Formats: sequence, C-alpha cells, structure tokens
Amino acid sequence: MNKTDLISGIAERSGLTKKDSEKALEAFITTVQEGLIAGNKISLAGFGTFEVKQRAARKGVNPQTKKPITIEATKAPSFKISKTLKDMVAGK
Repeated sequence: MNKTDLISGIAERSGLTKKDSEKALEAFITTVQEGLIAGNKISLAGFGTFEVKQRAARKGVNPQTKKPITIEATKAPSFKISKTLKDMVAGK
C-alpha cells in the first residue's frame, strides 16, 4: 500500500473527498514529524507509539578498508506497535 492507496482508503471510510483526505494525511504526518523533532512521544491507543530514541556512540568497522571507526551518537525515530494491533495482525 502506498500513499495514494492510503488516501483512497481514508476517503472511502470517512466520506471525505480525496483532496480533503490528502490534506488530513499530510496534516497527520507533519504533526507527528514536528512532535518527534520537539522530542515528544506520540501514543495512539490501539495503534502504537512514535518516539525518538537515542543511539549511543559505538565502534564499527569500515567494510572497504576493514579499519575500526567510531560511529557517532545519534537520535533515531522509532515506532512501537500496540498489543491490540499486533494481535489483530496475528489473527488473534
């Protein structure tokens, strides 16, 4: 399923036009992005949780030269699926 399919599905289920559904999806995506950038945790009951996780600096190996390198600490977005959704997908 791609973005166009998602917009069509939202339009069908909500009764909104595809144009309004696209605006709603864009607003959702932008709001989640802004929340994560601000360091917020976004929880949607029955769906999952978006959050930013801190990755510590670590040692690595350059695959071309085989020399050790240090990989810097970074922040990465993360999504944890809810138990409800996990059970639904598993058919429970």
